[in-house]
Amino acid sequence: MSQHYYEAADLNKFGKITDFQKVVGDKFFNWYSEVFKDSALSAKEKSLIALAVAHAVQCPYCIDAYSTDAFEKGYSPAQMMEAVHVAAAIRGGASMVHGVQMMNKVNEISM
Repeated sequence: MSQHYYEAADLNKFGKITDFQKVVGDKFFNWYSEVFKDSALSAKEKSLIALAVAHAVQCPYCIDAYSTDAFEKGYSPAQMMEAVHVAAAIRGGASMVHGVQMMNKVNEISM
């Protein structure tokens, strides 16, 4: 297969999501830009959080965007990878903790 479902060039089209729904799209972008401003957390800190979340939700566009953003904001590759490991640990832990649900069910049906 010569084409990919995710095309890197599509990241540049993100702003065009307002083409099909301008009012809601504009509201999203206003909110999105407000979220990433310096506030209780710095824009730099939010960039690293976004990078970790991008990996947790497995968004290739977000991974590209926030890898670039975090690096440009001064994070080292080691810091960025550590954030990815944190996301992976939380994601793995979320799967594992649901094992309690399985244990509860097995205990219920085995009685």
